[in-house]
Amino acid sequence: MPWCEKYRPTSFSEVKGQDFAIENLKRFIQTFGSGKNAIILHGPPGTGKTSLAYAAAKETDSEIFELNASDLRNRQKLEEVLKPAIEQKSITKKRKIILIDEVDGLSTTERGGLPELLYLITKTKCPMIITANNVWDRRFSLLRQKSELIKLKEVEYKIIKDILISILRKEGLFVDNEILTSISIKAKGDIRAAINDLQTLAHTKEITIESIDERNKEVDIFNVLKMVFKGKPTKDILEVYDSVNLSLDEIFLWIEENIPAEYQGKELARAYEYLSKADVFKGRIYKQQYWRFLIYENILLSYGISSSKTQIKDGFTAYKRPSRILKIWLNNQRIAKKKSIAEKYAKHVHIGGKRALQEFAIIKQIIKSNPLIQKQLKLDDDETAYLDR
Repeated sequence: MPWCEKYRPTSFSEVKGQDFAIENLKRFIQTFGSGKNAIILHGPPGTGKTSLAYAAAKETDSEIFELNASDLRNRQKLEEVLKPAIEQKSITKKRKIILIDEVDGLSTTERGGLPELLYLITKTKCPMIITANNVWDRRFSLLRQKSELIKLKEVEYKIIKDILISILRKEGLFVDNEILTSISIKAKGDIRAAINDLQTLAHTKEITIESIDERNKEVDIFNVLKMVFKGKPTKDILEVYDSVNLSLDEIFLWIEENIPAEYQGKELARAYEYLSKADVFKGRIYKQQYWRFLIYENILLSYGISSSKTQIKDGFTAYKRPSRILKIWLNNQRIAKKKSIAEKYAKHVHIGGKRALQEFAIIKQIIKSNPLIQKQLKLDDDETAYLDR
């Protein structure tokens, strides 16, 4: 079970770093009926918006009825599911709370998702809690007018670290203090991301700060790919890759690998055409050393790829790590083991490391044939396994 679900807060006292939001949410529920019918919890991902809603239900002995906005993209669905929920009282609890999670996924098109939600807010007989990452999107102007707003701030890294330590104690596990600090800082206020990193790394044989960096890069590129492939091509999309700690060459490979997962038919053809043009500019950059062409490569990989689709895309797509990057990484891992064994051997027999690498085919057989030599070189399990390949 994911730790972020296993250790989700069940009361206000367990929600850390959001005292202002807690007080305002309490007041909203206690005074419901005397003001606005909906409240929007907004802020960066992983700051506890959904957890706060569930804690509120627990504290007030309320039934919580959760809907994810991505599943309610049109008027018909909202009428079928949400309308009965807001009209009926809870059978088992004193009260009921309606939770609309990730309202960013609601449609504003002629299908009527957002307009219908605005109408139902005026009719609801129970408090409605709405969560959003970016409530300041222009399309949510009417929603902001009909709702109270509570901003959840990024959680300080010290608070995140305390949460991680608490989880480790409950799991009976230990992680070095420096690693915990690094996870907490690199999460940038995102508690969920920090807990996910901790769960992954706590079961890793060798935890390093570098491994945390690699995981963060992967999470960032997944979010960016979602914006490019699923979002509307806008001027802002031109700067989308600035937030990713990857080179444009690496981003190129991620795009290349995942285009077929999102586009088909004419969309696929257009996307590959833009990708091929970006590849042409990449070639000119390296051949002519004219780095200003990076602007055109970036435009083609961001706005170009995003504009290839005929409509905004829904649903979840599992993006894959580029297979070419994986092959390069595996090869580098093999070379790293070869190099480390050669360096240990060179040090013991007093020859140069370069010579040991050149003669590695012979050296490998010598080391492999004699367990005593392996012991003297202090080879680790991975290096010993490499000799047997």
